[in-house]
Amino acid sequence: MAKSGREIMEILEAFDLTRCAHSAAQLAGCDEKTVARYVAVRDAGRDPRARVRRPRSIDPFLPKIEEWVDRSHGKVRADVVHQRLLAMGFGGTDRTTRRAVAEAKVLWRTGNRRSYRPWVPEPGLWVQVDWGEGPRVDGRRTQLFCAWLAWSRFRVVVPAWDQTLGTLVACLDATLRRIGGVPTYLLTDNPRTVTIDRVAGVPVRHPDIVAAGRHYGCTVHTCEPFDPESKGGVEHTVKVAKADLVPTQANLLPAYASFTELADACVQWCERVNARPHRETKAAPVERLVVERRHLHPVPAQPHAIALGEERLVDDDQTVRFGSVRYSTPPGHVGSKVWCRVVGDELAIVARGVAGTAAGLVEIARHELSTPGNPRIVDAHYPHHPGGNLPRQPRPRPRTPAEAAFLDLGDGAHRWLVEAAATGATRVRSKMARAVELAVLVGADTVDHALGLAAIAGRFADTDLASILDHLAAAGAPGDVVIADEHHSVQPGTASWATFGTIPTTAPAPNPDSPEETP
Repeated sequence: MAKSGREIMEILEAFDLTRCAHSAAQLAGCDEKTVARYVAVRDAGRDPRARVRRPRSIDPFLPKIEEWVDRSHGKVRADVVHQRLLAMGFGGTDRTTRRAVAEAKVLWRTGNRRSYRPWVPEPGLWVQVDWGEGPRVDGRRTQLFCAWLAWSRFRVVVPAWDQTLGTLVACLDATLRRIGGVPTYLLTDNPRTVTIDRVAGVPVRHPDIVAAGRHYGCTVHTCEPFDPESKGGVEHTVKVAKADLVPTQANLLPAYASFTELADACVQWCERVNARPHRETKAAPVERLVVERRHLHPVPAQPHAIALGEERLVDDDQTVRFGSVRYSTPPGHVGSKVWCRVVGDELAIVARGVAGTAAGLVEIARHELSTPGNPRIVDAHYPHHPGGNLPRQPRPRPRTPAEAAFLDLGDGAHRWLVEAAATGATRVRSKMARAVELAVLVGADTVDHALGLAAIAGRFADTDLASILDHLAAAGAPGDVVIADEHHSVQPGTASWATFGTIPTTAPAPNPDSPEETP
C-alpha cells in the first residue's frame, strides 16, 4: 500500500533523527525495508512519492513506435502499429500497444506543438471576412457573409444567394457602410474570387478584387491555406452565426419564409451580439466602434462597379435581359449601359445618371425575379402606350381639312368616329360633314355632346344626330344614369303577395251559433 506524503515525511524525519533504519521503523510504525527504500530514493534525487514504472513487454519496441509516430507526424493508428509489432515478434495485446502509441503521440505533440504569439490589434487596422453556409429559403441554399472588425470586435452578417465576385464586393460594401469606415487591411481566405493562382506558394490576387480594394482604400490579404487559426476571429463569428441563425434541432428555429425574413434576422442578431460586453475587452463592441471609427478611412460615396452586378445594355424596347428574362426600365435609358444585381427576391437595376442629369449611380428599377418566358413589364415605364395585351384603340389623326374640322369639335367626335368605324357604319364622311354644318347652327359643344351620346347608344344612321339634337333642345340634357342596387331597383316589389292565402282582417268573422244560410 502506498504511503501518503505525510507518512513519507515522518519516515524520513525518523531516519534523520536516529540514523538507523531499524530504529526509524519503530518510531514511524513501518517495516525497516520501507525506511531503507524511501531513504534510497531521496538520496538518488528522485521524488519519493513517484511510482516506480515496472518493466513492460513492449519496452524493447518503444524506439520503433516513436519512429513511426514521428514519420507520420503523430497520425499513425494504433491498430496499424500493433499489426507491424506482431510481425516483429511482439506477443502482447492490442491494449498494451494502444497505450504505448498514445504515450508516444503525447510526447511527439509536446515537442512539435505550435506556439502562438498574442495578437494585439490596433484600431482601424484589420477587418476579417469569411463565408458560412446559411439556411435554406424555399428550398434554395443561402450564404452568410460574416465580417469581424478586429479591435472593436464588431460583427456584421449579411445574407446572400451565392459567393460570386459581384456578391462578395456588394456584401463588403454593405459591411463597410454599416461599420461607418474602411480599415487599412482586409483579411480573407483564398476563394477563386480573391486568389486566382499560386506561384511558388505566393497567392496571385484577382485583378478585380484588387481594383475593388483600391476603390475603397484598403489592401486585401489572404491567410495561409487550410489554416483557420490565422483568422480565428471571423471563424468564430461564422460558427456563432450559424449556430444562432440556421434552423437546427438544437436551437429550435423555424424555417424562414422569405429572404427578407432572413435578412431581418441577421440584422437583429448583429444588434444583439454587438450590444453585449465581449469577454476579452469587457466592453460592448458597439461602444468600442465609436472609438475605432476615428481611425477608419471614409467610405466612398459610390460603391465599386463590381458591386452593382452584371452589366447589361438597354434595348430599343426599354428592356434588359437577365437570366433569359426581360425586365423593363424607365424611359431615357435606351442604348445605355445599366447594372443588374440580385437583391434577395428582387432584381435591382442601377444606371449612371437619370434622363440626362449629372453622373451618378442611381437605382432606376426593381423587379421581382421571374423565370424564362415570364417577362416583368411595368406599364408605368411606357406612359405613351396603353397597358396590357388587349387590342389597342385607334387614335384618330386628321389628314384632310374636313377631317380636322370634324375632330376639332371635341372628344365626342373622336369617340363617334372610332365607334362608327368599329360597327361598319356607311357614308361616314358625309355624316362628319353634316355634323360640322350643324355645329355652325347650334354650336360646337352641343354637337360634340350629341356625337358622344350617339357613340354610347350606337346610333349612326343619317338622321340620328339631328334627332338627338332635337331631343336635347326639347328635354335638355339627360339625367344621371340609374344604377340598380339594393337601395334602388326597377323590379316591381313583392309586398302585395305577402297576404296571399290569408283572411283579410276587415272581413267579419263567421258566427258559429247562427244557422247556415241556404241559397
